[in-house]
Amino acid sequence: MRRIRPIKDIHAAVRVPGSKSYTQRALIAAALAKGQSLIREALISEDTEHLMNALSLLGATLRREGCEVAVQGTGGTLTTPSEVIYLGNNGTGLRLLTGTVCLGQGTFVLDGNSRMRQRPIQALVDALKGLGGEAVCVEGNGCPPVQIRARGLAGGKTSLAGGLSSQYLSALLLAAPYARKDIEIEVQGPLPSRPYVQMTLDVMARFGVEVLAPHDHAFFIKAPQAYRSREYIVEGDVSSATYFMAAAAISGGTVRISNIYPGSVQGDLRFSDVLESMGCGVTTSGQGVEITGPLRRHGDLSLDLHDVPDMVPALAVVSAFRKGKTILKNIGHLRIKESDRIAALTSELRKIGAKAEEKADEMIVQGVATQGAEIECYSDHRIAMSFAVAGLAIEGVVIKDPDCVKKSFPDFWEKLESLG
Repeated sequence: MRRIRPIKDIHAAVRVPGSKSYTQRALIAAALAKGQSLIREALISEDTEHLMNALSLLGATLRREGCEVAVQGTGGTLTTPSEVIYLGNNGTGLRLLTGTVCLGQGTFVLDGNSRMRQRPIQALVDALKGLGGEAVCVEGNGCPPVQIRARGLAGGKTSLAGGLSSQYLSALLLAAPYARKDIEIEVQGPLPSRPYVQMTLDVMARFGVEVLAPHDHAFFIKAPQAYRSREYIVEGDVSSATYFMAAAAISGGTVRISNIYPGSVQGDLRFSDVLESMGCGVTTSGQGVEITGPLRRHGDLSLDLHDVPDMVPALAVVSAFRKGKTILKNIGHLRIKESDRIAALTSELRKIGAKAEEKADEMIVQGVATQGAEIECYSDHRIAMSFAVAGLAIEGVVIKDPDCVKKSFPDFWEKLESLG
């Protein structure tokens, strides 16, 4: 357990780790490329370690020194491991690799921990069948473990149900250049978390592959083609930055995040816009993004967060320090994250004295938080980090599972202490 020390009137500059999403996509592209790539300023965390181990089993050679990872790629020719490829609770890694291993030959099994075995993947399995991939959820419940009988991807046209996760589309896109013929993907229904698809397209372009997207729900990839090895610098993780932006908002003072910049396609940059609408000062420049609190505008507010699920936990906590009602809408896909985040946030916000109500795909939060509490983390890094920020403003917040932050931000606690 970790007791949070309140801090008022913060004045600090923070450098956040590399983007988890960009790191994983870049590692996969580098592992498929021919030749050696260097991934600089990568996020090194539990999720990254699971993915690096998996890519090693698939035949890539990875050497890490600090936050730099040298990757000797496979040229698209994968090794078939005799053992299960274990990803822990790395949902991004498991879903992306479900597409990648279809490029190999033989039988691959991808699995994770008990929570990962509750997280759906059937829509991706179904879409792969349309491209010649043979995948099945072993337990018959639409969740991992997933068994793939790989013979390479034939290509062609497939449709993908868009409702639950953009990672299914990213998995298809990352593997598509190595198909035997062109691939066309049609997304049916609303696509959540669309900025993460833009991050996938960004990585693919930087590794030399262009994707044509004639409209929001159609993607076309010429095949066969290949990723080109290169040096790649990972952007700072805006999702990780939201906790420090939130700290300035609820404790007052100024926090500058020195390695995130305007113009990034990371959707969570919207967090600074939301804080500005709540009365915080926001300055963006080549020196990063600077947030000055406290919250000065209160009253009822309704926000559609369909595209930016990872910023919801920090925003829910900020909302608990506002006078008025904050409605966080269109967030049903948070129920299949590392925890059921809607249920988890609602429960823990009530513990600190805020009013919180959950519906199927939204939350309603009404401040103001007034009391400390022992916070259950549900093995979810974003729950732990968000409520740690609450503890900067109110006495008595104790985080019961502080080590769960290692999934995405291993030195979070040191960074938090540096605020004052």
